[in-house]
Amino acid sequence: MKRQILLVATILFMALGAFAQNKAKYVFYFIGDGMGVNHVNLTETYLAALEGRIGFSPLCFGDFPFTGFINTYSAENGVTDSAAAGTALSTGCKTKNGTLGLLPDLATPVTSIAKWAQEAGAAVGVTTTVTVDHATPGAFYAHVGSRGEGFKIGTQLIETGYDFFAGSDFSQAKNPTEGAPDLYVMAKDAGYTIAKGYKNYQKLAKKADKMILFQSDAANKIDHGSLPYAIDQTKEDLNLADITRAAIHFLTKKQSEKDGFFLMVEGGKIDYAGHANDAVACIHETIDMDNAVKVAYEFYQQHPDETLIVVTADHETGGVVLGSGSYNLHFDRLRYAKMSIAKLGSELHKLHEKLGDKYSYETVKQFLSDNFGFWSKIELDEGQNKRLERAFNNIMEGKGKDSQSLYQKDNELADTVKRILSEVSRLHWGHGSHSNGYAPVYAIGVGAETLSGRMDNIDLPKRIAKIAGWPNLNE
Repeated sequence: MKRQILLVATILFMALGAFAQNKAKYVFYFIGDGMGVNHVNLTETYLAALEGRIGFSPLCFGDFPFTGFINTYSAENGVTDSAAAGTALSTGCKTKNGTLGLLPDLATPVTSIAKWAQEAGAAVGVTTTVTVDHATPGAFYAHVGSRGEGFKIGTQLIETGYDFFAGSDFSQAKNPTEGAPDLYVMAKDAGYTIAKGYKNYQKLAKKADKMILFQSDAANKIDHGSLPYAIDQTKEDLNLADITRAAIHFLTKKQSEKDGFFLMVEGGKIDYAGHANDAVACIHETIDMDNAVKVAYEFYQQHPDETLIVVTADHETGGVVLGSGSYNLHFDRLRYAKMSIAKLGSELHKLHEKLGDKYSYETVKQFLSDNFGFWSKIELDEGQNKRLERAFNNIMEGKGKDSQSLYQKDNELADTVKRILSEVSRLHWGHGSHSNGYAPVYAIGVGAETLSGRMDNIDLPKRIAKIAGWPNLNE
């Protein structure tokens, strides 16, 4: 009998030991802001079209073995915003639209999985392609009734003591109290080293205890609110793969004093492109996030028994539909676009300033041919031709009507180009806002099998924390 009891105890001990060994020590949490199921499908269908075939060419995360989908509604709205969705994905709690880290009463704070990881001894990183105090990254540390309280959110970022942050910049670095230190000074006083660009990070990382990585000052002068769209980036620009690579390097460097790490990586401008209905920018932003996932996947291949990678989205943006009545898709026609619609407007403005009175519709036609394939690669019908010329004339006569989306304003000509690109590729946008469409989930690694099937968005952080063995501090 004693021998049987000992045998059972030994088996139980071994089972518990195996379970403990299979906890995720390294957790990657990728969030494609606005990346609905069809954004992924669009990108993968486009990649197949580049290969000259009908079908799909999977992204790295599209080939992950476990998939699911989540509902995204918020506490009081059928359609969520990024603040409420980010709070759900980070804390496991629903809240009101516009709110970060508070319950719907706007008084009760709830902590995020990043905090749970920190309390369990893990190193923590929170990164994005937009400002570090934007809605999604802010949901992992802030407690405010309004996502627009940039300076307050920034001070709460500094107070977390998290090991690594990255993004374009702070949205509101200046202290509203006259003579008081700004967020850059406060961050340095709290022990953070601020790097500007990837090369500067490499120079400063070795001696840094805690790190905030921003884009270069040159890039910030152009737009401090976000990194450039992936399709518009140069080799000098910080990108999401660089950020992910730097985060892994820095968080791994902390291993002598930390137990594993948690890293949130947001592809923030998929949402921007969705609001603007810019199909080309949307595709390239999704590919950009996938390139960052590839960096994490390389780490996973080195630590397959200790790593979990989760890729999801906070909501869908734009109501994108793959098809506009015809059974044929022509996403290959989007390959000729060399820039985002946002950049198109600014480039045409520069061209006008450069040429002055010599700026003509023929000049614009040549520019669109060279940079979007119109006429040279893509045949336009009579109506589309007339709309382009009318838009040009309206602008030249001071009658042009700008198109305003949440994050950008496009002049009438750029807006017309954008709409024609969707038409010729057979793509349709339902609107310029969020929808209640399902958000996808892709997972690989330790415990990934528990993240498949249908879930609510609040289920995801709870299940990830359980896989990692981190306590849910909201229970």
